[in-house]
Amino acid sequence: MDALVTTEWLASELGQPGLVVLDASYTATLPGSPVREPRAEYDAGHIPGARFLDLDTLADLASPLPSMLPPAALFVERMRALGVGNDDRVVLYDAGLHHTACRAWWVCRMFGLGNVAILDGGINKWKAEQRALSDKAETPAPSSFELRPALAEVRTMADMHANIESGAEQVADARSAARFTGAEGDPRGICAPGHIPGSRNIPSGSFFHADGTWKQGDELRAVFDAAGVDLARPLAATCGSGITAAIIAFGAHLLGRDAAIYDGSWTEWGADPATPKALGPA
Repeated sequence: MDALVTTEWLASELGQPGLVVLDASYTATLPGSPVREPRAEYDAGHIPGARFLDLDTLADLASPLPSMLPPAALFVERMRALGVGNDDRVVLYDAGLHHTACRAWWVCRMFGLGNVAILDGGINKWKAEQRALSDKAETPAPSSFELRPALAEVRTMADMHANIESGAEQVADARSAARFTGAEGDPRGICAPGHIPGSRNIPSGSFFHADGTWKQGDELRAVFDAAGVDLARPLAATCGSGITAAIIAFGAHLLGRDAAIYDGSWTEWGADPATPKALGPA
């Protein structure tokens, strides 16, 4: 299964053994973001057979930072409850704005679930094509999912501090240009403006066409090139809270490259008065 699948492909595969579709929509926690109720939206109409991942709660709820990686035991428990087997084909979709299926994709890979794809255009494209929807609650039989070695990498604040000195990894920031440069204050009042010194800016929307589908091939490569990111070199992605950084990581993956994610991102870095912060363009 390709990492990015079309609505046509998914429609033809629905109901096949070993295929699991998960709704990975998420409630945006950024102040000023539109109010979303992913569970209510799922209940009102989802792709037939899809199960609700509940990405909001698939996180470290004990952390003061939002949306941090969940404890391994929680991930295992969630996969078992959703009936996801280690060798299943898993297709993730979301409702658009922040493309949160990318975050779910990265979380899955961090716990060794590798045969995972994202639905290009998400449920918005599915609906635009007037494809079937269901309001049936899914109650799958529990699976025996087990952890496997990580297929992705995470970075900590200590790693990012060390990288400023070493320059071993490029850092790409998925926030808007205004937030990256500091021209616009951070919507989280506790966070200073600016960016991690030495990082590059690739606003997350740069990866998509107007209809929410992914740029691919040379068009996708040009997004990284325009930001001065060399995909032949190691790369770490960051953003506001670790959600849209996964868009950068998935974009790199589509081009055959890996990118780690700084999970605490600007919510952690920008709120700490001791961290260095740069203003202006990269």
